[in-house]
Amino acid sequence: MTLLPHDRYCAEIAHQVEQLRAVVTSGADLAATVPTCPDWTLEQLVLHMGGVLRWSGTLVRTRAQENIDDELVPRGDGPETPGDAAALDAWLAEAGELVVDALREAGPDAKVWSWAESPNAGFWARRMAHEITVHRADATLAAGLPYEVAPDIAADSIDEWLELVELMGRRKETEQPLRAGGSIHLHATDAAPELNAEWFVQGTEEGFVRRRGHEKATVALRGPLTSVLLAFYRRLPLDARELEVVGERELLESWLERATFG
Repeated sequence: MTLLPHDRYCAEIAHQVEQLRAVVTSGADLAATVPTCPDWTLEQLVLHMGGVLRWSGTLVRTRAQENIDDELVPRGDGPETPGDAAALDAWLAEAGELVVDALREAGPDAKVWSWAESPNAGFWARRMAHEITVHRADATLAAGLPYEVAPDIAADSIDEWLELVELMGRRKETEQPLRAGGSIHLHATDAAPELNAEWFVQGTEEGFVRRRGHEKATVALRGPLTSVLLAFYRRLPLDARELEVVGERELLESWLERATFG
């Protein structure tokens, strides 16, 4: 798959940080449970996201060639005042600036440790763009706020998800999410034709193969691109009114239960 430009990912991280900060300062209850991440409150979700931004930014800034300990991440555990929306907002803003500045200064080809197959800053730009895109959805849904994401980012997020799930399967770190011969078709009904926002995923004995395009499958998931993204990340139920499931629903449900990279 063709990646987006490095600066596009950097710009999206900055944008998503601003959007997440708007949730923090919206008056939403920071102690409320996040429905899509029920082990976290809204505050804990933001602390996780800001901590990950700071960790990855530190990796890139120091050109780390191996993983780094949490204590080496500046202010990685959050602001000094728990439960304070203003302090959390300022801490998150600083985290966004740190990672975006580090990524832009490094450029995509700078050698940096990663847990995937691309040990460079470009991997972290893409990973953080999609990490915060999805966790911002968690936050906005918890706060009862509307959520949208740019079409190019949403489509690339689906691509990256498939790539990482495939990687974990090749490493035998997770069970294969799709039975041999079974197939899934994702179809974004509102995307511009040039985006080619359709995906075909087919199970094999070794794992699965994937490609962009319109092909008949065992089961199809259809709907607006943002909704398809959220459903594929298990942030939106398949019964959501804007989604349509055609074919063997159980196969898609099995994929959603098994597909993971962490």
